[in-house]
Amino acid sequence: MGIFSFLTQEIAIDLGTANTLIIWNDKVVVDEPSIVAKDIQSQKIVAIGKKAQQMHGKTHKLIETIRPLKDGVIADFQSAEQMIRGMIKMINSGKSIFNPTLRMVICIPSGITEVEKRAVRDSAEHAGAKEVYLIHEPMAAAIGIGIDVEEPMGNMIIDIGGGTSEIAVIALGGIVCDKSIRVAGDDFTSDIEDYMRRQHNILVGERTAEQIKIEVGAALPDLESPPDDFAVRGRDLMTGTPKEIMVSYTEVAHALDKTIQKIEAAILSALEMTPPELSADIYRTGIYLAGGGSMLRGLDDRISSKTKLPVHIAEDPLRAVARGTSIALKNIDKYQFLIKD
Repeated sequence: MGIFSFLTQEIAIDLGTANTLIIWNDKVVVDEPSIVAKDIQSQKIVAIGKKAQQMHGKTHKLIETIRPLKDGVIADFQSAEQMIRGMIKMINSGKSIFNPTLRMVICIPSGITEVEKRAVRDSAEHAGAKEVYLIHEPMAAAIGIGIDVEEPMGNMIIDIGGGTSEIAVIALGGIVCDKSIRVAGDDFTSDIEDYMRRQHNILVGERTAEQIKIEVGAALPDLESPPDDFAVRGRDLMTGTPKEIMVSYTEVAHALDKTIQKIEAAILSALEMTPPELSADIYRTGIYLAGGGSMLRGLDDRISSKTKLPVHIAEDPLRAVARGTSIALKNIDKYQFLIKD
């Protein structure tokens, strides 16, 4: 540690469509939903993260809630910048009289375009970063899971986030083949909203649909240890009055089936592109799942039966990408795959 090391703050950011995590000094210091609430008249940010999430779907006409990221990339540049800045302030609140120089490693989807990459970098620089490195999400997930990415051994990583599902085969410190599809956790949520409207004539908001996914979400209609039915409250489309119904995991599994099929098709497509020597490795090591979407009940069993390969869910899958980004930050000189410019 140099004498002026306190003037440089190194932070790793998992900038996700649904949640943003910031790791500093090996600790997750920020774990907040990727959402901001803005005053429409003054254009000022009223709330960020959990506070803004509580307002989502409940605002009056002078406040709007914005999710700055869509499908894993920045959709609203200004709001993204203000969100990153606000979350960095959460780390430094009352800790230092100095504004330290920021060095950041941010993870990005592997299917990102140059323009989208530029938007991430610009947002970070406008939020105060002096040095910005980018790392692809599957690579960060692999490091976070504990895989030695630099050895000559093929490993398949599937990171199912909020906006994108990243499927990649990694060997020798690089992504050999990858498939990035913009189908993920947010699509599960909208499938549940549609199902409730079609099947039960009940209108539910995004937050309620998300809650249903967490409480009774499933990828298979038959589970060994099924969750209890969940009480869903919303607006009756026939009468317009509030209503409550009970929903089972079997119903949710049927609602999510088509979206899960798209993810399965992408996995099979990635396996088809894999060189034969790496295919042999994957047959031995299996597939690793990370990201919030991998926590859907029975998803590992469903992918396993589709691919005929063993499927392992990462320990603490929500934070695997953030952990890997943090490890990459500490070993910037070692990892050549970090994107600097």
